[in-house]
Amino acid sequence: MPDRGGGPTGPRIRVGRPSRRVRTLLMTLGVLAVLGMAFTMFAGFWTDWLWYRSVHYSSVFTTTLLTKIGLFLVFGLLMAVAVGLNIWLAHRLRPPLSAMSMEQQNLDRYRMGIAPFKKWLLLGVTALVGLIAGASAAGQWRTWLMWVNGVPFGQKDPQFKLDVSFYAFDLPWYRFLLGFGFATVIISLIAAALTHYLYGGLRITSPGARATAAATGHLSVLIGVFVALKAVAYWLDRYGLAVKSSDFKATDNWTGLRYVDANAYLPAKTILFCIAVICALLFFATLWRRTWQLPVIGLGLMVLSAILIGGLYPALVQKFQVQPNEQAKEAPYVEKNLKATRDAYGIAGTQVSEYPGRSQTDDKTQLRDDVDATASIRIMDPNIISPTFQQLQQMRNYYAFPTNLDVDRYNKDGKDQDTVIGLRELNLAGIPKKNWINNHFRYTHGFGVVAAKGTQVDSEGRPVFTESDLPSEGDLGKYEQRIYYGEKTTTYSIVGGPQKEIDYSDDSGEKTFSYKGDGGVDLSSPLNRAAYALAFSEPQILYSGAIGEGSKILYNRTPKDRVEAVAPWLTIDGDAYPAVVDGRIQWIVDAYTTTNGYPYASRTTLGDTTADSLTASNDSRTVVAQQNRVNYIRNSVKATVDAYSGDVKLYQWDTQDPVLKTWMKAFPGTVKAKSEISTALMDHLRYPQDLFKVQRELLTRYHVKDATTFLSGSEVWQVPDDPTNKSGNAVPPYYLSMKMPDQQKQAFSLTTTFNPIGRDNLSAFMAVDAEAGTEGYGKIRILKLPTSTTVDGPKQVQSQFNSEQDIAESIRLLRGGDSEVEYGNLLTVPLDGGLMYVEPVYVRGGGLKYPLLRKVLVSYGGNTAFEDTLDAALNKVFGAEGSPTRPPSDPDKGKTPPPTTNPTVREALDDARDAFDAGQKALEQKDLGKYAEAQEELAKALQRAEDAQAKADRDAGAKAGQNAQDGKGKPDGGGGSAEKPDAKPSPGESAASG
Repeated sequence: MPDRGGGPTGPRIRVGRPSRRVRTLLMTLGVLAVLGMAFTMFAGFWTDWLWYRSVHYSSVFTTTLLTKIGLFLVFGLLMAVAVGLNIWLAHRLRPPLSAMSMEQQNLDRYRMGIAPFKKWLLLGVTALVGLIAGASAAGQWRTWLMWVNGVPFGQKDPQFKLDVSFYAFDLPWYRFLLGFGFATVIISLIAAALTHYLYGGLRITSPGARATAAATGHLSVLIGVFVALKAVAYWLDRYGLAVKSSDFKATDNWTGLRYVDANAYLPAKTILFCIAVICALLFFATLWRRTWQLPVIGLGLMVLSAILIGGLYPALVQKFQVQPNEQAKEAPYVEKNLKATRDAYGIAGTQVSEYPGRSQTDDKTQLRDDVDATASIRIMDPNIISPTFQQLQQMRNYYAFPTNLDVDRYNKDGKDQDTVIGLRELNLAGIPKKNWINNHFRYTHGFGVVAAKGTQVDSEGRPVFTESDLPSEGDLGKYEQRIYYGEKTTTYSIVGGPQKEIDYSDDSGEKTFSYKGDGGVDLSSPLNRAAYALAFSEPQILYSGAIGEGSKILYNRTPKDRVEAVAPWLTIDGDAYPAVVDGRIQWIVDAYTTTNGYPYASRTTLGDTTADSLTASNDSRTVVAQQNRVNYIRNSVKATVDAYSGDVKLYQWDTQDPVLKTWMKAFPGTVKAKSEISTALMDHLRYPQDLFKVQRELLTRYHVKDATTFLSGSEVWQVPDDPTNKSGNAVPPYYLSMKMPDQQKQAFSLTTTFNPIGRDNLSAFMAVDAEAGTEGYGKIRILKLPTSTTVDGPKQVQSQFNSEQDIAESIRLLRGGDSEVEYGNLLTVPLDGGLMYVEPVYVRGGGLKYPLLRKVLVSYGGNTAFEDTLDAALNKVFGAEGSPTRPPSDPDKGKTPPPTTNPTVREALDDARDAFDAGQKALEQKDLGKYAEAQEELAKALQRAEDAQAKADRDAGAKAGQNAQDGKGKPDGGGGSAEKPDAKPSPGESAASG
């Protein structure tokens, strides 16, 4: 050590070694750092546990956690033991003396350097590979649970005759085990080879043998295990052909065996399996032969066979057998793919009907009357009028409505009404003064439902609200209006403590409230507060005086996040929608079970097939796990989230789905039976949009049922782009109450259109019964238009609207000044063999910042109309007005009225009755001309009766006055015919005048 200061006999100061105080400080800091890291990890675990317990799904947390821990420990330990054992064995088999060579002399330095740390190095290497392997295995918890709880599908694949559950549940687990085995052998082989090299068992430049007998035997066994695993891989690859994807003909996502797979790849895999088994045995034989000559020859043969048998031979079969006669060769396999795909996506029962595309009657009046019977045309576009709701019903800046409102049905006076509905949710961006208290304690919830009729507007083009104002009032009755959980509540709130919340404001000022619901996690414990302070990186949670007895923290507050958290094995629909059910606001969330292992069923990517013009402008409507590639999907679960308490309930919807049954075995008690769905909730359940979009995408190709048509590609359709949106994305499906040609009455439906591939005319119209609880729910109907004639598609109809001179001029005038025109949803309605298009047109003009309905566009049979109201537009398109409503039946009809004594009145009433009967007969015959003539005759007859009665009353009054003046008034002797002046008309007269 160098000296600092002092002479030869002076004090010497040692440097380089820290003092006791410094060492103590460093040790303390180290311990604190370790404790901090440990508490950070604990905080994440603890807050998750508290949250799952608060929503009563703690079993999901424990099952998932224990499964992950079990997989981590088992596979981490297996990897660590395998690698450690091979390193130890390689060290144990080292030669006693190293060769005298420069190579070995250089290695001696490394051997001497690690000698004191051999045990620690071994433990470190094995621990590292074990941790990595365990973490990878923990991520396979879904695969493990599906394998161990798998339920049979009851359907077998057409090639190997195995139940579909083998491909959906078993094969993924076997492939994971195989991959883990490969990783273990490769890492063990590398570690053993390095150890053998380090201790002289393997030599690169030294003279003599390159490997000792012990090293040869050890490494040969490892290579033999690797080749044996490759044999297993070849065998599993045979089954993997049933779920293999490839590009083929009309689809880029073809799945299943084709001719070349069944007749070339399948036998090739079997041959390669046999070769690999023989090669593995040759490697194992080196334990006795101590030479790699035969194993290397076997390995070379296997590689050559893989190239020739596994690659070249199938290519030759494809080239010289399939391509010259492709349709005949591929047809049987296409049939299998068609059936499997239709079954896997729930479209096997699709009803495809021929539809003329042209009106089948010339009776314009009848057509006009049929419109109301065919559809309740919704002119309120939920994707346009959110700013109108915002402007008219926001009430305060700290409230907001979603960008896209929802369509629901509510019963009024025994009749279902299509309703546009939105919640007045909390909007933190509109808080007057932002700080931690206001953001998380004072402004905590939204308030109230706002709903409007979907088929009506007022005289100013504004929605006709059925539920409005603050607090909300209207047709929905009394319900809990506070909204603590919603699509816009993405931050946490702390409620129920000493700090009061702003409930809502009215003319008398702010109303305060303190949350009393069951939702949220209690913060009374210091441990909980510390954990959440760390989890949310907010130290004020730990010491703030605003948190006290009864305080709860609410988070994970969007409906989709809550359902995904309590059921991580479900795929969540992009559109959660609210409904008032039994006095509570409930968010309804559709959830799907999916798999990627349905044999022969073509795959699709959820993010691509569910994208449309709405998801392009609103990310919140995209499906959760949108990048999932699946080839089986079921809307197996309907979930609800209470907007006040956050309570989550999962209901079994598809009682036959084996994937759901598997997950219900894995997580017992989490999904309620379908029978527990209340009638009030059932009234608001509907067919989900994302499932419909997946199905319509598949039906562009799989609406055909024969292989020849599928292979020709002549019947391939496409979903048209939204003509009212410039994003270039697909038109979204629309909810609409309507009836298809084979239906007797209107049904709440989800609809879409199809174009021929690469063209804009219409090729088909598709609708599904979306009313849950009805007999026809889920029935898909397609009206297929003839290919010999062309029918205008949505884009062409929109172009026709824009190009017609009168309409274009009207649009130009509407855009005058600073006004902006917005086109609403272009609805398509099948009508009497033809197709009617209806599109509301909204205008944002002047100082108004919200759209109002100003015009309605209607097109049918080449005729277009652009009028102020839907009725006016329909009348113009059909050239006729709707027939007036038939008068209600008279309870006194058929009774003989008391006779009148005035012959003129009696004659006039007889004429009125004849005219009324003639009018009813003409109305039944839909003869408006005769009906109008009869109404004129009825009016004239009633007028004659009224005039005659008035004259009789005047004459009677004059006579009575004269008698009184002469003093000769006498009582009527019974033969007089004069009526009293105040005599009321007879029942017959009342009926006629009515």
